[in-house]
Amino acid sequence: MSAIHDFKDLKIWQKGMDIAEKCDFLTKLFPKDELYGMVQQIRRAAASIPANIAEGYGRRSTPEYIRFLNIAQGSINELQTHILLSQRVGLSNQKELELISSLLREESRMIIALIKKLET
Repeated sequence: MSAIHDFKDLKIWQKGMDIAEKCDFLTKLFPKDELYGMVQQIRRAAASIPANIAEGYGRRSTPEYIRFLNIAQGSINELQTHILLSQRVGLSNQKELELISSLLREESRMIIALIKKLET
């Protein structure tokens, strides 16, 4: 197991960054008329996940860290909603959307586990 020196060493932050990157690539394929609609919403929610993990880690207080992990969890739920809506309205490849949904479920489980560990 490697040591954690800063937020970039956190697996949950790394996975969050992977999700945000995949969402950026995915939304580049969306119709141009969605640029200020679904594209913006997906990118903002996706970027919020690792950003809140990093911000919480930087607070150096367990209650503050937990609060920001909970905010990241909320962003996961928001992003999952946008992904499901994108599927429903046929904005993108079903396989890509399902991949992101799977990554979001993994990230959610990791965040919940970390919160439980920090609360003990």
